[in-house]
Amino acid sequence: MIKYFLAPDIEEKARHIVQQTGMGRDFSRIHFIRSKDSQSRRIIARCHGMPKVLQLAMQLKAHYVIEIISERFDRMNEKEQAKVIIHELLHIPAGMKGGFRQHDYVCDRNVEEIYRNYVKQ
Repeated sequence: MIKYFLAPDIEEKARHIVQQTGMGRDFSRIHFIRSKDSQSRRIIARCHGMPKVLQLAMQLKAHYVIEIISERFDRMNEKEQAKVIIHELLHIPAGMKGGFRQHDYVCDRNVEEIYRNYVKQ
């Protein structure tokens, strides 16, 4: 059975990336989870959003959860981990209203560009 844990280390890395690159995200509404024992075979990480119906019912702004699949992510080197975090952050639009950016925008080219800016700093 899949288990979930808060991931403050991932949040710290994400905050550093955003600070260095100027991506501009509201971290009061982005949460970071590490999962273990996932049955997914190819997924390294995923971004979850809060459905509009929950936002309305709970009278909250949109929140996002970035889930890191521990078995795959933790074995990666720091460079690849940073790229995965950038990829997941790119799925969250700057307006953070509950939607997602799709893979036409969240692509290798954009991840690489942001990563290059990150390591320049």
